[in-house]
Amino acid sequence: MRLFLLPISTRRTLIYCERVQEAVKGGAKPPISDRIINKASQTWADWEKAEKGWQKRLTVYGNQLFMRIPYEEWGLKSIPPATKKRLEEVDQGKHKFECLYPGAFMKSSKVPEVLKALATERQAFHKRSLWTSIAWMPITFPFTFVPVIPNIPFFYLVFRAYSHYRALYGGRLLEHIMKKNLVQVTDSKQVDQMYAAGLLHPTRDGSRCAATPSSDEIEQVARKIEDQTTVGKDESMLLQRWNGKLIAEAFHLPEMEVEIERAVEQVEKAINDKQELLKKKEEIVQTTAKEEDKADEAKR
Repeated sequence: MRLFLLPISTRRTLIYCERVQEAVKGGAKPPISDRIINKASQTWADWEKAEKGWQKRLTVYGNQLFMRIPYEEWGLKSIPPATKKRLEEVDQGKHKFECLYPGAFMKSSKVPEVLKALATERQAFHKRSLWTSIAWMPITFPFTFVPVIPNIPFFYLVFRAYSHYRALYGGRLLEHIMKKNLVQVTDSKQVDQMYAAGLLHPTRDGSRCAATPSSDEIEQVARKIEDQTTVGKDESMLLQRWNGKLIAEAFHLPEMEVEIERAVEQVEKAINDKQELLKKKEEIVQTTAKEEDKADEAKR
């Protein structure tokens, strides 16, 4: 099982687990949960293809809503859940875990610390949100009687409950394998090259067409980023939104692209919101200082 630890900025990191198709023995049907997910995914895809109607509008609004779900949740959801059977298989050595990370842009000593934090810091939130979603489900029952349109509120709560369940138990599996010291941490030179290319070139085409960054170029870019992480420096982006496609292509993982793009968009917005807030606070302080100066002058 292959994990990717991808710094989005100098302070925030995305974890992503390569999806593994588990073999089904004897021609048996896949688990019911997988069949439900596949059916829902196909239905959603069919609705997206509609030219108009409530199905099309629903998918437009739904996709906007999906983009607002924290990237940390999507990352944990990519990790298989910590079921009793899976934990037993892990303890028996039936699963191997490798974590790739850009060594030029993340110190190896920090990797276990980041993995443990990602595994545990949101567990209480997902557990509470899981039961909250379940508690609200009976209240949506009257929407069943609305003609033509399915009970959207109920299905949304089901989706959110399942999403929190996957994030919660994905985090628990990650916590388990970290406690057992079962993760082989690997400094990936290929990931280093992807990061450096994205920072050296302003566009996807420019990065794609350019020569692979040399070790000296990677070191130079990494040193510049390290200078920005010193005390008093602002948070800086390490990934561009368009660079997610190049990383996904490099590892033949097309589903990784949307995860990176979502994370980059959310982190960019968080950084911009913080800068706007600091700017407003500074303006308020300056205005207050001017008013106090005027008051002092009036007293004189």
